[in-house]
Amino acid sequence: SVATQIMSTVPSDSIVLYSYWRSSSSWRVRIALHLKNVTYKYVPVNLKKGEQRASEYASKLNAMKQVPALLIDGLSLTQSVAIMEYLEESRRFSGHRLLPEQPQKRALVRIMTEMINSGIQPVQNFAVMKRVVAIRKEYEAMNADEAMKYMSRWGVAVMEPGFVALEALLSKLNNGKGFVYCTDDQSVTMADICLVPQVYNAERYGVDMKAFPNIQRIHDNCMKLKAFQDTHPTKMMDAVPPPSKQ
Repeated sequence: SVATQIMSTVPSDSIVLYSYWRSSSSWRVRIALHLKNVTYKYVPVNLKKGEQRASEYASKLNAMKQVPALLIDGLSLTQSVAIMEYLEESRRFSGHRLLPEQPQKRALVRIMTEMINSGIQPVQNFAVMKRVVAIRKEYEAMNADEAMKYMSRWGVAVMEPGFVALEALLSKLNNGKGFVYCTDDQSVTMADICLVPQVYNAERYGVDMKAFPNIQRIHDNCMKLKAFQDTHPTKMMDAVPPPSKQ
């Protein structure tokens, strides 16, 4: 695979991101690197082909057989939130701050981050959805179209409750008016970095975003920023164009 071929030839001082174009966790890291003005090499890992399960990738980069993996400062880092925390701590004065200075605001950013990272994204993850479909297929016949429709229904069902909770939290901030971004009018944080890829997934699976005006507004404001635009999944070298309509 591309990933395993390149691992042995990466210079020790290089920064390399192993990513999949549609992975929301990988997109978080791409945004964070952009905001921190960190130049890096992008190496695609094709999840649909199972490149993340290659023995060399798993043993040297990510034992969970997932993306992202980031080679930086002589370290091999995994887990997107941990990577964002490392970028903030190791490059505090480079580019944009990912965490606010005040402890109260930091706590709020981390609450929102984990609502998405722990409460929404894992149960909507493609690997989980595939497993759910596989279990369902053991009891009834499903063709490919039926399986995809079922996965979409699953995605909506597991994302909406998390969005309801996040929307309620956002609606209470700033005397009920909300902020331009998740926790502030001026600065994006880790919470925004997690929110935007999750909205991308929600739209992909058919969540009615009109029910979540604060989430939608913050997403739209973030997407006006270069860091979010330049790292969008459709702009990645391994992006797969949508099928042409006949």
